[in-house]
Amino acid sequence: MLLLHTVLASSYILIIASVFETGASTSPSRIESNLVRLDYIKDEFDAIHTKKKHINFRSHKKVNPIYNTGFQPGDAAPAFQIKTLDGEFVYPPPLGLNGSLVIHAFTNKSAFLECLWTSQASLTDLVQYLPESCHVLFLTFDDAAARDALWMQEQILRAAAHRKDVLSRVHISPVPVHALGNWIPSVLYSWMCSGHNCGLAQVTFSSTEWDMPVVVKRLDARYDWLMGRWDQRSYSLIGAGDGCQPCATVSAAVAWVSEGNCSFFTKVQNMAASKAVGVLVYASLGSPIQDMNCEGEECSTALSIPASMVHLEPSVEQALLKMQQVSVSFQTTPSPNFFFGIDQQGALAEMGWFLYPTFRFISWQAQWFDYSRQLQEQLHSPAQVLSVFDNVLMQGQEGAVATVNLPADMVNFDVLELDASLSCPGKRDETCAHWDHTVQLFVCCDYFSPYCNMELGRWITAFRRGTGHWLTDVSPLLPLLNNGKCAFTMKTVPWAMPWVTSLNLRFSSSNHSGQYSDKPYPFALMPLYNGGTFDKDYNQGYQPIKFTVPTSTKKVEIYAVITGHGSDENDCAEFCVTSHHFLVNGVVNNSRIFDSAGTPLGCAVRAQEGAVPNEHGTWLYGRGGWCDGLQVNPWRIDITGQLDMSGPNTILYFGLYEGQDPNPSSNPGYIVMYSYLVFHK
Repeated sequence: MLLLHTVLASSYILIIASVFETGASTSPSRIESNLVRLDYIKDEFDAIHTKKKHINFRSHKKVNPIYNTGFQPGDAAPAFQIKTLDGEFVYPPPLGLNGSLVIHAFTNKSAFLECLWTSQASLTDLVQYLPESCHVLFLTFDDAAARDALWMQEQILRAAAHRKDVLSRVHISPVPVHALGNWIPSVLYSWMCSGHNCGLAQVTFSSTEWDMPVVVKRLDARYDWLMGRWDQRSYSLIGAGDGCQPCATVSAAVAWVSEGNCSFFTKVQNMAASKAVGVLVYASLGSPIQDMNCEGEECSTALSIPASMVHLEPSVEQALLKMQQVSVSFQTTPSPNFFFGIDQQGALAEMGWFLYPTFRFISWQAQWFDYSRQLQEQLHSPAQVLSVFDNVLMQGQEGAVATVNLPADMVNFDVLELDASLSCPGKRDETCAHWDHTVQLFVCCDYFSPYCNMELGRWITAFRRGTGHWLTDVSPLLPLLNNGKCAFTMKTVPWAMPWVTSLNLRFSSSNHSGQYSDKPYPFALMPLYNGGTFDKDYNQGYQPIKFTVPTSTKKVEIYAVITGHGSDENDCAEFCVTSHHFLVNGVVNNSRIFDSAGTPLGCAVRAQEGAVPNEHGTWLYGRGGWCDGLQVNPWRIDITGQLDMSGPNTILYFGLYEGQDPNPSSNPGYIVMYSYLVFHK
């Protein structure tokens, strides 16, 4: 990234493009021999210098504006045509936009992309989960594009043996990116890859016995958030066999171990016990680099040292056998972006972070494109729209605040929807806040009312992504809007980085004909319980609430928005399974269980519901009633049949962990809850 601050962006793009255009490329079918050596780099820089005059000469020519480097997410994608193995791919399609497009450019210099394309699980994810509405265009940066294209086709055909239908939506070009002659290279190079698994992760080996260092590609082990990271320094490299037993000689060094005979996790764990500072696992001759990860119970054990996988480098192996000293260091060379998308509306879009090598990340983004299209259709349905916030900066203690006049004919509406979006200060994801935070919308229509500053809506921000847009039905809370003018406050924790928020209130009638509707209308509500610290005293503070049902009530429902946060020794209340109960009249237990909390893909699978995909961090995991980059859906329970409609009633709330009162030993989590009893007539 330092280069971006010291070199003009346009010159930087041309330089990096030259590196990719002139560098040697090895066929993926012979992956084991593909070592990114320093002499490659020297040749590439020499090639750049020989082209310098040509580059300078071109800079004086008039450039077609659609080929500039100023494309931003949200811009309309220009038309293009590209030669493919099956003929020609034309965008936009002759029959018009009816789906999304994902563009992926491969380079054999990336170990991450090598694993993406050689992992059977990754390829299976591509053919199994790619939505029918999405097409994928595969390109390559390397000069061996024609060979790479045939290899990619072979990989996909093998994976799609039982899903031939997906082949019509997969398009592979034998033309290298630098020769496309359209605007696509501008996006790939100007949207630099700066996030997780971006750039070219490399290992540099050096020895006093060699004339030049050896540079190879690497794929870092992931083990979720439990792994350490490589420091920017030089280490000693010591051979440790297969790493399946501890090895005292690797203390304070990086262990060099072979693939096989035990799990990757076992190798790293043994080397950590031997006080190694890191592990390099080399693939068996002829085998691809793999995704080093834990399995099953292994994932419950923290690992404190970093690890990576590389190809076997003969010169390193020979030097270690001869007891020669070998040093190793780690670097990431900047690269163009490997992925971007075009949504159903024809707008350019970033694809976010691919946290590990699987094509499923493409599918999740494509599912979100589908969700976005459906959302736009919903927003065109009849409604009276009231703007509250329009691209307002939300930050600090106050957040975003606005006072608006409500529609004069409120009595005609029985549907209230919150059309909310959160975006970043800039158009690129790199400008987004780095952490997830709870965002709450409070409303006050009468400062002297007990209903002032009650919660109307709740959302969770995304990890470093800004594409969130949701429509949430909060119709039962219409009684909170009990005056002609209301103040709305949307905010998160005051120390959070800024977000830009937009909010529209959508008022409509469930009977679109305009005729009288006999559907019950929410006319009154009663606040119930709030959350608190999820410890042994959590349920002690809750007592039964007594109430009688107002005259003319036809329906009574519980409306609750509940989310669990924080992490004790049981990962409660964010990643543990909790249950929440409303006991009516001491007889009927209305329960909700957050059973997806802590599951590996509990939130990732909700991309089709609006969860922002491909975020930074652990966005994939299920949470206690929420997901990063998603609205918190209200829990609504019709309890009319559980009540004495003409006499006294009671209701009691309690929350449990594993069927019992929570009882953490330290660092208890907490529950954020707003709950109401809503009466309809």
